[in-house]
Amino acid sequence: MKNILIGTAFFLLWVPKSFSQGNTEYTGGFKVKFNEDGSKYLRMIAWGQFWAQYNDNVPDDVSTTNLSVRRARFLTFTQLNKKFLILTHFGLNSLNGNNISAVGKEDSSQLFFHDFWGEWQVHKNVAIGTGLHYWNGISRMNNSSTLNFLTLDNNRPSWAVLGLSDQFARHIGVYAKGNIGRLQYRVSFNEAITNTLDASNDPIPNGRAVYRGRELLGSADAGKVIQGYFDYHFLDQESNFLPYKVGTYLGSKRIFNVGAGFLTHRNGTVIADGAGNLEGENVNIFAVDAYYDAPLGEDGSAITAYAVFQNNDYGRNFNLGPYGTGNMVYGHVGYLVSGPADKSRVQPYVSYQTRSIDAIDDNATRLGLGINLFMTGHHSKLTLEYANSKIGSGDNNGVVTLQAQIYL
Repeated sequence: MKNILIGTAFFLLWVPKSFSQGNTEYTGGFKVKFNEDGSKYLRMIAWGQFWAQYNDNVPDDVSTTNLSVRRARFLTFTQLNKKFLILTHFGLNSLNGNNISAVGKEDSSQLFFHDFWGEWQVHKNVAIGTGLHYWNGISRMNNSSTLNFLTLDNNRPSWAVLGLSDQFARHIGVYAKGNIGRLQYRVSFNEAITNTLDASNDPIPNGRAVYRGRELLGSADAGKVIQGYFDYHFLDQESNFLPYKVGTYLGSKRIFNVGAGFLTHRNGTVIADGAGNLEGENVNIFAVDAYYDAPLGEDGSAITAYAVFQNNDYGRNFNLGPYGTGNMVYGHVGYLVSGPADKSRVQPYVSYQTRSIDAIDDNATRLGLGINLFMTGHHSKLTLEYANSKIGSGDNNGVVTLQAQIYL
C-alpha cells in the first residue's frame, strides 16, 4: 500500500506541465443556437469519472484493487425564451466488475434520469418548476455539483435522504427559487418514494425507527417532503440558474456565503411499541454552513474552505449506513498552489467528518487527505485521496482512490 501511495503521488507530480489550466473557448458546454443572438438554444454537457481504488480491509477472496466508472452523465437544457426552460440529465453511477451486466440489461448497467424538470420564470427574481429535480434543502453540500468537487467526492451523509425519500438525491415535486438582494433561496414540496433503502427492515417492538412511513402508514399519513436552503452572499454572487453548487472556483471568484437549510417529512419513519403497534415519527434535518473561496494574491494561489453543522433526526435510534439520528460536523479546506494560469495546477486538501450516532451511543469519523491535479481546470483533472474512516468501536478502514475526470 505504501508503494502504491508513493508511486501514484510521483505520477501526479511528474505529469508534464504543458497542459492549459483553462479552456477559453468553453462557455458552458456545446451550444446549438436556434437564432442569431443565441437566446434560443440547446446546451449539452457530458462528463465521466473513472476510479482505481485500493482497500486492504476486505475478505481474503476479494481483490484489494478494483476499477469502476464512478459517474457517466449527460445533461442538456434548452430555452426558446427566458420565460421557460426544460432540463434533462441522465446517466449511471458506480459501474464495476460486480454489477456490470453480461448483455447490459441489468439494473446497474441501465441509464436512468437523474433530473428532468420544467421551469417557468414568473418574476425577474422568481422561478417555479416541477418534475424530478435537485433543488434541495439542508445545506450547500446537499446541492453539490458533481463536476467540480474540491474533494474526491461529496460528503456522503450530506445527501441526507438519498434513497430514503428520494432517487439519488432527487425528488419528484414542485420548487421555487430566486433571490432577494444578496439572499438566495430554494424551497420545494415533494413526493417521497415507497421502495426505500430501508425496505428490507421491518419494525420490531421497541426497535429502531424504519424509513418506511409512506409504505406502512400510507401516503396520506406519511405526508410530503418539504425542504429549503437559504444562503446570503457577502462578496461575489453565485449563479442560481441551475441548482448545482460549485465545490471550488480555483480562485476565479471571491465568495463568502453563510447558509441555513432544513428538510422535514411528517411520519417519514415508523416505530413499533412493545405490543408491535405501529406509530409514525417525523424526520427533521437542519443545517447551518459557511463557504469561502478566494484568490490569495497575484501569484494564482487560492483557498477554498467549507464547514457545516447538521442535526439529523430520523426518528428513534435510526441508523442505516451513512444515515443516523444524531449530529454531524464536517469541514474541508484546500489550497491551490501558485503558478501560471496556463499550466497544470496542484491543489492539496484535507477533509474531516464526525457524526454522533444515537443508536450506538458513539461516533463515526472520516479523515480525507487528497490532492488534485488540474490539467485543464475541472475539465481534465486527476485526484488522489486517502480516506480513513471508523464507526464506533470498529476497526479503522483505509482506502486509496485515484480518479480521472473529463467533462465537456
